[in-house]
Amino acid sequence: MSLKDEASHILIVDDDRRIRELLKSYLTSNGYRVTAAAQADEARKAMMSFAFDLLIVDVMMPGESGLSLTRSLRETNDVPILILSALAESSDRIEGLSSGGDDYISKPFEPQELLLRIANILRRKTKVAAPIQDIMMGSCSFNLQRGELRRDGQTVKLTSRERDLLRLFAERRGEAISRNELAGENSSESVRAVDVQINRLRRKIEADPATPVYLQTVRGSGYILYTD
Repeated sequence: MSLKDEASHILIVDDDRRIRELLKSYLTSNGYRVTAAAQADEARKAMMSFAFDLLIVDVMMPGESGLSLTRSLRETNDVPILILSALAESSDRIEGLSSGGDDYISKPFEPQELLLRIANILRRKTKVAAPIQDIMMGSCSFNLQRGELRRDGQTVKLTSRERDLLRLFAERRGEAISRNELAGENSSESVRAVDVQINRLRRKIEADPATPVYLQTVRGSGYILYTD
């Protein structure tokens, strides 16, 4: 795995193309992996494919505002969020932090200050985070904490449902899990839909999905994940 693969992954959410490109270039040159989105719905789509270490979110965007996005994410996600805004009044900072932001920086700002704030947020996250644990399956590795799947060192895109299933299997590896449990007690998802999801996962982690080595069927029970 390269140093770039190990770098923290930051998502920039800002409707200003110039700022997005400047931030992406600057942060990339300082060792971060960076993805950019122009608005809230693009950010949500990106978060379905990647587990980010930090979000930099602009407040004033067309459609859903950055504060609304932050509040919404806080209902289900604890990813650190740095709020970026042209609003510099203390009341604006208070509103930003109250919405769930971990920090607030006003435009214009010094690039070095942004780097320091990012480093401080990530340092705090590292102190409270659970130890990183990689589950190995042949040429694939799955990071439980980040919810990231890699194959031959390359990131494999997962849907949120695939990520949830793989995390459950990884946490209970070597244990058979029934189709009903995988579907969820209060879920409308059918057992057949679970089988479809399992087949999709196998295509992503197995060398030969038709004869799986790691994600195997347990006759009459459900499925079980074996790891190296």
